[in-house]
Amino acid sequence: MFQLIIKLIGLIMVLLGVILIYDARIITKRFFGFGDQNEGSNGLKIIGFILAIIGGLIIYFSM
Repeated sequence: MFQLIIKLIGLIMVLLGVILIYDARIITKRFFGFGDQNEGSNGLKIIGFILAIIGGLIIYFSM
């Protein structure tokens, strides 16, 4: 049961990471009001990439 919960957490992290990567510009326009949206979207893409990698490692090592 505990292993299933860990896998679900990893899967949710991968899902959030992919969403942040692909929708970074839309999220930046909607939630942040600063002028340079390129820096904000790059930051969200980096965070999404890190989340996806960590989630994938959690899924891989929980087997």
